[in-house]
Amino acid sequence: MNKQPVITVYRGGMVESEHFVHIAAVKLDESNVASCGDAERWIYARSSAKPLQAIPLVESGAMETFGLTDAELALVAASHNGEERHVTLAAGILAKLGLDASALKCGAHDPYHKPTAEAMKAAGIKPTALHNNCSGKHSGMLALAKAIGAPVEDYMSVRHPVQQRMLAAISSMSGIPADRIRLGTDGCGVPVFGLPLASLALAYARLGTPDDLEPVRANACRRIVGAIRENPECLAGDDRFDTQLIRATSGKLIGKLGADGVFAVAMPGTGCGLAVKIGDGGVRALYPAVTEALLQLGWLSADEAGKLADFHRPALLNWQGTVVGEIVPDFTMVRS
Repeated sequence: MNKQPVITVYRGGMVESEHFVHIAAVKLDESNVASCGDAERWIYARSSAKPLQAIPLVESGAMETFGLTDAELALVAASHNGEERHVTLAAGILAKLGLDASALKCGAHDPYHKPTAEAMKAAGIKPTALHNNCSGKHSGMLALAKAIGAPVEDYMSVRHPVQQRMLAAISSMSGIPADRIRLGTDGCGVPVFGLPLASLALAYARLGTPDDLEPVRANACRRIVGAIRENPECLAGDDRFDTQLIRATSGKLIGKLGADGVFAVAMPGTGCGLAVKIGDGGVRALYPAVTEALLQLGWLSADEAGKLADFHRPALLNWQGTVVGEIVPDFTMVRS
């Protein structure tokens, strides 16, 4: 395949860098709608799988068993900022399970939210596993383990019933047989799923429009989508694209970041799904690519895109905060 530069970084009017992008847009009743680059490229879904991984949790009845809220469910699907509200929600899930932060095996890192991280450092407070952007997902895994009577100690093992149920959900939603999904290890230590980009887009199309799924699965998908729509600040944070996309479109679109330049979007009720992968994993190219693709597809209006302008064509700044260039999406989606 001949690659072409599709996200261009300009400095002082000259091209300094180029990023390659792969995009798959699908619709349940039309297969592929449009693409750019290699729509069948195998990629790791990374954290874009989190809303899909939440499906077995809801199906298990854990929400009712433990009295989990929709805000907590949104956090289970999140790569959150590590702000106080996120930490409180994660701790709240664990408390309802009779557990605490010591049960989390995701490790600790500084909050993504810089003001929170700086305030903690100034106060001499070290981050815990609750500040990890994946603490919601791991808390959800523990809730699922408790709900199905599985041990909580080794919940990260690929052979654990929790991970097997999540693999089965990814397989069913994407249409890729479980034995063909390539398993790696994510940054937080749990299995991560490798599948074609277009199959991730299909999984999101089904997540947003689950009408043809069996009732228990369809209801779980609707519950997850509704929780994310109603609690966008729990999915990421006020300054993050995931949250801003939901707000800018009043919930018409929901999308989820995955590490190494992955993003997936559902347009609930329409049967549409989108998946994007930046070839070199460069996050700075990701949001311009997603926003531009949504515009070209007509899934995002000009007014909605205007609310996302800082993500669509972000300015390139130096250390003094001076604008020295910009990052520009430069590609055309090919319609099927």
